[in-house]
Amino acid sequence: MRKILVTSALPYANGPIHLGHLVEYIQTDIWVRFQKLRGNECIYVCADDAHGTPIMLKAKQEGVTPEQLIEHIGREHRADFADFLIGFDNYYSTHSEENRLYANLIYERLRDAGHISRRTIVQAYDPEAGMFLPDRFIKGECPRCGAADQYGDSCEACGATYAPTELKNAVSAISGARPVERETEHLFFRLGDFTPMLKEWVNGGHLQPEIRNKLKEWFEAGLQDWDISRDAPYWGFEIPDAPGKYFYVWLDAPVGYMASFRNYCDRTGASFEEFWSREAETASELYHFIGKDIAYFHTLFWPAMLEGAGFRKPTAVWCHGFLTINGQKMSKSRGTFIRARSYLEHLDAEYLRYYFAAKLGSGVEDIDLNLQDFMARVNSDLVGKLVNIASRCAGFIGKRFGGRLAEALPDADLYASFVRSGEEIAALYERREYGHAMREIMALADVANQYIDERKPWVAIRESGREREVQGICTQGLNLFRVLVTYLKPVLPRLAERSERFLACGELEWEAIREPLLAHRVEPFKPLLTRVEESAIEALLEESAATSAAPPAPDKEPAAGTISIDDFARLDLRIARIVEAAPVEGADRLLRLTLDIGEGEMRNVFAGIKSAYTPSQLEGRLTVVVANLAPRKMRFGVSEGMVLAAGSGGKGLFLLSPDEGAEPGMRVK
Repeated sequence: MRKILVTSALPYANGPIHLGHLVEYIQTDIWVRFQKLRGNECIYVCADDAHGTPIMLKAKQEGVTPEQLIEHIGREHRADFADFLIGFDNYYSTHSEENRLYANLIYERLRDAGHISRRTIVQAYDPEAGMFLPDRFIKGECPRCGAADQYGDSCEACGATYAPTELKNAVSAISGARPVERETEHLFFRLGDFTPMLKEWVNGGHLQPEIRNKLKEWFEAGLQDWDISRDAPYWGFEIPDAPGKYFYVWLDAPVGYMASFRNYCDRTGASFEEFWSREAETASELYHFIGKDIAYFHTLFWPAMLEGAGFRKPTAVWCHGFLTINGQKMSKSRGTFIRARSYLEHLDAEYLRYYFAAKLGSGVEDIDLNLQDFMARVNSDLVGKLVNIASRCAGFIGKRFGGRLAEALPDADLYASFVRSGEEIAALYERREYGHAMREIMALADVANQYIDERKPWVAIRESGREREVQGICTQGLNLFRVLVTYLKPVLPRLAERSERFLACGELEWEAIREPLLAHRVEPFKPLLTRVEESAIEALLEESAATSAAPPAPDKEPAAGTISIDDFARLDLRIARIVEAAPVEGADRLLRLTLDIGEGEMRNVFAGIKSAYTPSQLEGRLTVVVANLAPRKMRFGVSEGMVLAAGSGGKGLFLLSPDEGAEPGMRVK
């Protein structure tokens, strides 16, 4: 029996879980459930990432303490994960005494071994907020391409990276004040001390080839010291020998894996050292599932910290790609920024678990949730193929044979071939090639349905003397169904539970399927899954659009006819280029505009400007669009924004246009 500890990246405790997050937790949960199904000891721990400037500022904005905020968010996260059947063995928080203990211990061991240095640096400081500013809290114009409203570390428009001091017309995202430069002493982890070890570890089969190749760039440039401290005010753990200095959130966040497991050990009596001591590398396995965007932290900083502090390094770090919806990045304005809770109010969690499994492989490629394909695949594979096997056979067994299966299979070789397929399917699960595994399982489902189709029990039952033949056919079908549901149990645990009750066979286990169920009584059949209806998907998208667009309630009622600065800040006003303009059949005032709003994103907008412009006057012209307006269904189609125009009485309409030099995607400030 293998001894395995598994973690997923820690969700940040300042907002709800959305479908993009769930790619990782579903992927991890499937692998963990598979290991347990195969009889291995596999422990799955996680926690909320509960420190950092964003949490401190959000708590202040909401008028609560950081502790109250993270406790509230933590409850929501736990509920969402539970309802998506994510089977954590322990879910904790980085704001815990266990996490403080191990963060301090790792720091002190690194310091005592000479891997921590101190030096004075210059940082941006907000004189109005009275705090040093993280890079992501400084905004300005990109020094490379000039794009406005860019963060202090990278440009979303051109992809350039730079220092915050290089931003043009920089302002604090907290107060709007112009940052000033101030000196401060910071603590640094000497990552370069571990270069030989990291090179050996990175090339030792612990990472996917894509990640390993990407890390070569860091080694070629030389590993730089890592700033692990932040100045007060900061929400986190104060560094033991540096009053007023706090551990950077990315130092104590991965330590949360250790802290959550320590909490698990204290609850259950498990051995912490058995999984985290340096000697444990040969006796147990440790796997981290993460998104590719945080690979550097987990594949360079984290193993170096562990090595320097005398702990074991991960057996492997497995990265996944991002989620797109209908081929595009999740978008609040399009209604495709879908929260986990919103999904659950309209659709079954297992539908998404299966669809993600069908799309996931062992690489780091992005996956797309195409909602029409989602509906078609779930209805075809799970309802039309898998559940159909049971529903076709169960009626005959229940009504004609008192729920009792035959004493022998009419085709034992076919059953044996299904069982033999389990080793290849297990190997695919082990390698995280879920999509390939789902294809193999559904190919077997096709074979099972073909077996039933060819023998036509609904015809045979009407012919005298063929009753026992029908019992055998349906016994064969239900046993093939049992094998398939066992193979799918890591993906569809709730369907497996329903099937266990129907088959009255106890828990479905990988080894148990070697022997078929014979001369066995099953329970009356009840529907195991229902079809996905398009109306449910439409309702989900409508709710997501409304939720994304709805502003929070103001602290107090504004004066009549006024809006607050917060109301205005929620408007996403962007420069757009009119790529195409066309009249709308049946509409007197409308033109259909196809807008390029930057980064290749196209929008369809209906605008009531037909009286002022012909299509040829508009095509190629720049204008201003409200990009985060909720999509609106019209009888002519869906309008995905609003262009801005001015008008007064009989003076006509005038489309707002920016000065020369503006480009699609620039934000209006």
